[in-house]
Amino acid sequence: MDALILSRLQFAITTVYHFLFVPVTLGLSIFVALLETWYINSGSYEERIKLKKLVKFFGTIFLINFAMGVVTGIVQEFHFGMNWSEYARFMGDIFGAPLALEALTAFFIESTFIGLWVFGWDKLSEKMHCLCIWIVAFGSNLSAFWILVANSFMQHPVGYEIQDGRAVMTSLLDLVTNHYVFGEYSHTFFAGITTGGFLVIIVSAWKIASDEVSREMFLRTLRRAVLYTFVGVLGVMGSGHLHAQYLNEANPMKLASFEALWETEDPAPFAICADINQEAGRNDSEITIPYMFSFMVHNSFSGEIKGINDLQKEAMEKYGSGYYIPDVRGMFWSFRIMVGVGGLLLFIVFVMGVISFFFGENIKKFSCCFKCMPVLLPLPFIANSVGWYIAEAGRQPWIVVGLQKTSQAVSPNLSSGEVWLTLIGFTGIYLLLAVVAVFTAVMFIRRTKITEEEKEGI
Repeated sequence: MDALILSRLQFAITTVYHFLFVPVTLGLSIFVALLETWYINSGSYEERIKLKKLVKFFGTIFLINFAMGVVTGIVQEFHFGMNWSEYARFMGDIFGAPLALEALTAFFIESTFIGLWVFGWDKLSEKMHCLCIWIVAFGSNLSAFWILVANSFMQHPVGYEIQDGRAVMTSLLDLVTNHYVFGEYSHTFFAGITTGGFLVIIVSAWKIASDEVSREMFLRTLRRAVLYTFVGVLGVMGSGHLHAQYLNEANPMKLASFEALWETEDPAPFAICADINQEAGRNDSEITIPYMFSFMVHNSFSGEIKGINDLQKEAMEKYGSGYYIPDVRGMFWSFRIMVGVGGLLLFIVFVMGVISFFFGENIKKFSCCFKCMPVLLPLPFIANSVGWYIAEAGRQPWIVVGLQKTSQAVSPNLSSGEVWLTLIGFTGIYLLLAVVAVFTAVMFIRRTKITEEEKEGI
């Protein structure tokens, strides 16, 4: 494999690995803030003892995840100079602005107030301490916003002009108000709520089944996490649907690719499954639902959707000869995995809601099932990962749609051996960090009990 393919593989591995932790940070920070708000507004002394320990319990899980997110995110910055110097040269004026704002307005806020939250339990008033975690949650989600501002420009460039072979920003306001940002950010925000909430559901269910002295408090967090996650799943579905409709205008090739729609049709069917022949530009066989794709995009059973082959011809007329079709097979099945996992998550959350709200007094009957819940934990992470694949692979062969191809962005003096060395090194270190983080979190979850002990300091 040449340096281009290896650099893409390396960036994909480090990005997906980093994005395992980002949604948990986005969603769990808000949930911990809600828990602490519950704590400072609670009534009885005995309940406050338990609630404070509950806040610290999920706060510790959040801190472990946050540390992993920071460590893995730092590596991302080095890629732009090491592997993608031509991209940095071409896009630095635009891409650098939201990254700088992310550091100045978001990361500094997170790092400052997370320190105050960790060390300020006995030094700040309850309300000030609670405010700290809310600011951390705000900073975490603001960080995601600035990153997605940069990414949205790559998907749908606005507010720029080309000067001396470089893209130069002409309007920061256009960059921030890019309609693509709202679609990506809302989808990411609700994915974070879903991931963080589902993690709380899994942990609470396991503690209910295996920790009798803590059962009462974790039943209460389970109920709240069910509601929290339910909002997240519905938000993901709604924002994803609206963003897909917007893609018909902003990036019709991506839209047609994850539906494997080769020819322009009105009305367009939705393919449940298909045998995709990308080389021939067709599906050799498929099972479809008539009219459904048009309905999904236009809210009507009629409406034209351009096919991949016609969009390829348009791209050749606009940009010159070349192959402008992404990996249709990967896009098609990744989209179905994402949607399928989303539906499964909604079903699981609904079942857990019924059990926790209507069978609370007989919750012991479900202990066996609850002990098996951790095997379901990968579900939101799978959905997040294939979702990012759709977002990033769907703009290929462009690294910045319409402005710079991925093949033009790689560092010119980079060798395959150099990329192999760092690829193996990063992957090995990441694997070691993952093992340490998971082991630390599991041991902490198993050993921590939510009781009325250690009353001092409340």
